[in-house]
Amino acid sequence: MNAKPDIRAMTVEQLAAQLQPEWPAWRARQVVDWLQKGADFGQMSNLPAALRQQLAERYSLAGVTVEKKYVSAADGTVKYGFLLADGERIESVLMQYRHGWSQCISTQAGCRMGCAFCATGRDGWRRNLTAGEMLSEIETAQADHGVRVSSVVLMGMGEPLDNYDHVVAFLDRLAEPGGVQIGMRHISLSTCGLVDRIEQLMQRRYQLTLSVSLHAPNNAIRDRLMPVNRKWPVETLLTACRAYAEETGRRISFEYAMIDGVNDTDACAAELAARLRGMLCHVNLIPINTVEGTPWRASSRQRIAAFTKVLESKGIVTTVRRTLGADIEASCGQLRRRLQAEKRESQ
Repeated sequence: MNAKPDIRAMTVEQLAAQLQPEWPAWRARQVVDWLQKGADFGQMSNLPAALRQQLAERYSLAGVTVEKKYVSAADGTVKYGFLLADGERIESVLMQYRHGWSQCISTQAGCRMGCAFCATGRDGWRRNLTAGEMLSEIETAQADHGVRVSSVVLMGMGEPLDNYDHVVAFLDRLAEPGGVQIGMRHISLSTCGLVDRIEQLMQRRYQLTLSVSLHAPNNAIRDRLMPVNRKWPVETLLTACRAYAEETGRRISFEYAMIDGVNDTDACAAELAARLRGMLCHVNLIPINTVEGTPWRASSRQRIAAFTKVLESKGIVTTVRRTLGADIEASCGQLRRRLQAEKRESQ
């Protein structure tokens, strides 16, 4: 990983402060305009040569390139295997909805949360992505596929709140004029439940949607599935979630992976409803994807329907996630594992 600061993570004001007093503040605006066009330092033709050289010496231009691309024949979902400058690999998925194109992006190469049913975590954590690399995921996909992304989901590889500073820098750049220009209400950020970071994020009062990967109604089940629960148990997490919803006025989405015979009984549904009663929230049920090397299997449609009925009878707004890109392994971690295996075999 390049030790130089990521210039694409900086706001105009931050860059101007670093360039002064040698260069006037308006030069920073020129630099950012070029960066938003995808230019490298040598292409910034209206800048003095001395400034271009200085930028190249001081800063890195973090970005991604397309290594693999798969397009679903079933629904047009696009899965990207992106290569980072240091050889690390990440994934991103473009999905088309009635309201436009949504992109699920990665925030880390790998993940250290170790959730039992997740393909990404099985290969461990490599490093955090910079804000510039996250922006590049969107810009690269837009340019490659010829579409405009109108909403972003931070739900790809990695735990966003485990990369808090870079993710916040990314969020602050999204709506900037001339960039990808995506407002906070069109952003969803997923977390497995890092309570201290949820409390920090709450103070920023972003109008994004916080998606909390809950996946269990109690500690006995969640301890089996998610190691993070041993540090921040269900009661502590839900207390933080209630505070977050009250402080921001934003409804929390609880993600709940439906796993056959583990967390999908009517009793689990009733217990979950009791936990969430009175909170500004909804539950999104997710039929899990089968991950090689794990014993977990998705609940049946009948069981998901019964679970939904119990939640709704208790006043909990519930949805079932639409499955997209099944024919191209669009869920997180699957493509990266395959690309890593292909790399090892070719060596």
